[in-house]
Amino acid sequence: METIFQSIEILSKEKGIDPQIVLDAVKDAMLVAARKHYRTNEDYVADMDPKTGAIALYAVKKVVEAVEDPAREMTLGEARRIDSSAEIGSEVRIKKNTDALGRISAQTAKQVIFQKVREAERETVFQEYSGRAGELVNCTIKRIEGPDYILDLGKTEAKLSKKEQSRLESYSVGDRVRCVIKLVDKGSKGPGVLVSRAAPELVMRLFEQEVPEIYDGTVQIKGCAREAGERTKIAVQSRDRDVDSVGACVGMKGMRVQSIIRELRGEKIDIIEYSEDPVVFATHALSPAKVSRITILDPIEKHMEVIVDDSQLSLAIGKKGQNVRLAAKLLGWKIDIKSEEEKRQEVESQMAALVAPGAPVSVLIDYGLAENVVEKLVQAGIGTIEKLGGMTPEQIEEIPDIGADAVERIQIAVNAYYSQFEPAAPAAEAAPDAEQGPEAVESAPAEGAEGQSDTIEYAGLPTHNSEEGAGPEVTEPSSGAAEQQGE
Repeated sequence: METIFQSIEILSKEKGIDPQIVLDAVKDAMLVAARKHYRTNEDYVADMDPKTGAIALYAVKKVVEAVEDPAREMTLGEARRIDSSAEIGSEVRIKKNTDALGRISAQTAKQVIFQKVREAERETVFQEYSGRAGELVNCTIKRIEGPDYILDLGKTEAKLSKKEQSRLESYSVGDRVRCVIKLVDKGSKGPGVLVSRAAPELVMRLFEQEVPEIYDGTVQIKGCAREAGERTKIAVQSRDRDVDSVGACVGMKGMRVQSIIRELRGEKIDIIEYSEDPVVFATHALSPAKVSRITILDPIEKHMEVIVDDSQLSLAIGKKGQNVRLAAKLLGWKIDIKSEEEKRQEVESQMAALVAPGAPVSVLIDYGLAENVVEKLVQAGIGTIEKLGGMTPEQIEEIPDIGADAVERIQIAVNAYYSQFEPAAPAAEAAPDAEQGPEAVESAPAEGAEGQSDTIEYAGLPTHNSEEGAGPEVTEPSSGAAEQQGE
């Protein structure tokens, strides 16, 4: 027992926790072991001698006049046999023999101590790393657990899960990597610190290390959108008009950005100049595509429409929509991209819808359809005759309260409506021929053909009518033709 205090000192230094926490854990373990060994309801307390380091175990009982609970109370006479200064209401400690605790009790005490130490260790790690989220740290691969990596941070371990890894990267035990602290989980069973290689903060921290203008605040990082292993878009803005924000990040001959690309295993990086104007910012964010024009559809909901040339549409969308997806994430806006041809077709369809909305079904009342049938059609969402005409009889019968008789009346009314747009009857077609009769008569003499006597005789019918007021113009050619026949 005398070596317990020394063991507590060593353990507290190894785990980096307060020795008092370990001491309290040992005391709690002694209490749990004592209750399990003695199997009573007595209240126990453990004390440690600061000189020897020995732990003493006591049962505590309260002094009362009448004992109701023998496990926790005792009379004044019994108390004074143990402590002569005992009084009513005071507590008396009865020393218990700790040597009587067996192997099972010792094992229980060991588990309690380990549990308390682990909880204290997690609390220490949480206090140290909870305020360091987003910080860049250097780690070493300690071991591999399935798809996850366990990293050594020095004082504690960190976990690099599969979803926080870049698809371009793979590591072996002992490799050194740079990660950002993503989260500190106090209640996890494994390592409480979660690190990431896929977070946008990693790119931002790397730029802060490589670009002195960002570190001293001359150039600010306004946003970053990333798809790990594929592409990153980062927006920067200069606070000094004499400093080019994009050029400062790129560096001479691209040296600064190339070192970051090497760290990210060849991931593409687009450095974009930030602008307060969302239209200008969107134009920069969609690079390398060239934008024709941008329309703000809803400034409150942050919705915009981008029109690009037909040849630039695939470049603006990117591979599997990556370019526009990163641009939308960087802006915080919803972006609809359309080509010039798509926009033209959309405008034409909208204009056609405005010009020809369709005739309402109420017009069919003039063609014999009952008003109650028209009301049922309107209630079913059929507002135009064009929509009604495009439906089959079976579809019309599915409308509530529309039977076979009503379907027949609807068809009759629709056919009557469309009949007004059909060409006139054949009698109307014969009228132009009748009008052309005199012209044929007039042209016949000009030809001078002897074989047209029959035509002249037929054409003589209008000549007879000319006496009733048709005019002398037709009579003169007819008489001339008769003279030619006599000759």
